[in-house]
Amino acid sequence: MAYDDTLARRARTLLAGRPGIDERSMFGGLAFLDRGHMACGLVGDELMVRVGEAAYEDALRQPHARPMDFTGRPLKGMVYVGKAGIADEAGLRAWIERGLAFTSTQPPKVAKPKVAKPKVAKPKVAKPKVAKPKVAKPKVATSSAAQSKAPSPTAPSPTAARSRASAVATAKHEKLAKLAKDTAAAKAGAAAKSSAKAGAARPASRAKARA
Repeated sequence: MAYDDTLARRARTLLAGRPGIDERSMFGGLAFLDRGHMACGLVGDELMVRVGEAAYEDALRQPHARPMDFTGRPLKGMVYVGKAGIADEAGLRAWIERGLAFTSTQPPKVAKPKVAKPKVAKPKVAKPKVAKPKVAKPKVATSSAAQSKAPSPTAPSPTAARSRASAVATAKHEKLAKLAKDTAAAKAGAAAKSSAKAGAARPASRAKARA
C-alpha cells in the first residue's frame, strides 16, 4: 500500500532535528522509528500511531481515531487517525507527540552485532573405485573379411583344359554323325517305299491295256 507523499513531508518536517529518528517500510506504508521503536507511520493518507496499551483507550476517545485493524483484528496499543484529524499542523503534531511519548518509555534497541559463523570444511571422503570387469565382445567377421579368408578355387592346368576341349569336340562330332546317319536312313526308307509303289502300279496298267 502506498502512502501520501505530502503527508510524509509534513511528518518529516515535524521530526527534523530530533535524534534517533529513522524511517522504515512497515505495514505496507512508511514508519518513523525512535531509537528502534515505532512511534508513528503513514498508510495511504492516514496516520498510524503507537500509543501503547496504557494510553490506548484514551487515544480511541479522540476525534477521528479508530482501532488499527488492518489484519482483521485490532492491534492493542495502535490506532489509525483519519485524514480530518491531521489536516492541520497542530493536529498532526499532537498525534506524533503521542507516539513519541510512548517510545520515550522504551529502552533504545541495540543492534546485535552479526557474528560470522566459522566455516568448517567438511572432510572429503574418497569413494573407493570399483573396477568393472571387462567382458570381451565376440568378433564377428564382415562379409569382405569372410570372403578374403574363404579358399579360392584352384585354376585348371593346361592339360586338363585341352582334355576337356577335346572331349567337348568329340561329343559334338558324334552327335553330328548320328544326325547324318539318321537322316540318310530316313531318305533310304522313303525311296524304298516310293519304288515299291511304282512297281505295283506297272502290272495294273499292262493288264488294263490288254483288255
